[in-house]
Amino acid sequence: MAQKDTQRNLILSRLSSADLRVLQPHLEPVELPLRKVLEQRGKVIKTIYFPESGFASVVADGDERPIEVGLIGREGMTGLAVVLGHDRNSNEVYMQAPGQGHCIRANDLRTAINKSVTLHRSFLRYAHSFLEQATRTAVANGRSKIEERLARWLLMADDRLDGPDLPLTHEFLAMMLGVRRPGVTIAVQELEREGVITRKRGRIVITDRKALKKLSNGTYAPADYR
Repeated sequence: MAQKDTQRNLILSRLSSADLRVLQPHLEPVELPLRKVLEQRGKVIKTIYFPESGFASVVADGDERPIEVGLIGREGMTGLAVVLGHDRNSNEVYMQAPGQGHCIRANDLRTAINKSVTLHRSFLRYAHSFLEQATRTAVANGRSKIEERLARWLLMADDRLDGPDLPLTHEFLAMMLGVRRPGVTIAVQELEREGVITRKRGRIVITDRKALKKLSNGTYAPADYR
């Protein structure tokens, strides 16, 4: 695998040549279809994924009403529990928009981390970025109106997809935002009246990203890590 093959994943594209060589023998290309489970709640993590397209949802199970706590796309990776020295987490991770990427076995990732301090630091920087995203999500869920939270989520999804069409249903958005479907329907209608999105069957199309960002009322931050 040449470095050009991994450039769509931000973490892999930013590795030094030496660190990438540590991973290369163990990275394998993988299809990431819709609803593919990448991590199961409370189960040992055996494989880590580096998406290059599409995105995964990290979903906390509140028993009665699951809620999304983060998104992972081409800016990131799964398996942060492994990076942080554990072997499992308490959330579910699965693909919400299909794509492709690379994967590596958890034991091989641990071996690579033990070989390179700088490689481990790269993963830890992303772990910090994801934790910041999860914190912003918690703040938005606790303080912001549904319209603002929906605007933020659409922007985050748009960051991770190629093109303005988002394959989303109201049922899906309700689960991701932790609200009831009628509330999502009203929020979607409000954003449509503002002229920032349009609806198709099973899809939402962003028509004015700049105005949508303004409607998020400061809750949105671009997908990136440093």
